[in-house]
Amino acid sequence: MTKLRAGEFGTVDWEHLIEEVEALAKRDRRELESRLRVLLSHLLKRVYVKSPEDYRGWENPIKEQRSEIQLLLRDSPSLKGYLAEIFEASWRYAAGQVKDDYPDVALPAHCPFPPELEPLLTQKFWLANPPGQNAGN
Repeated sequence: MTKLRAGEFGTVDWEHLIEEVEALAKRDRRELESRLRVLLSHLLKRVYVKSPEDYRGWENPIKEQRSEIQLLLRDSPSLKGYLAEIFEASWRYAAGQVKDDYPDVALPAHCPFPPELEPLLTQKFWLANPPGQNAGN
């Protein structure tokens, strides 16, 4: 990097630099996907699993994952497009994990949470009726 900063472009090992940049991008994408999976699984638990003694234990990771996703996207704004690409697969993974842990809980067939960034990272879905359900249910 010092060669780049000094403007010594002719002496830069471009192949190595490209590999390093690609590795960093892959690492950030893996981290985003992992954090999204954890966020979605805890949101599902908090909204659909009736276990008041566990609510705080699910809300804390929700806050943490939201914060970390915001930091990742702030530092690498190009990941916003990737988030949209991985949302559905991350939802399926999270739903599968929750279903394994809580087989008697009825989970929705489709993701009840919006893929849009702002509500996903801010809304307390558990304060309303579960997504997709009417007040009378």
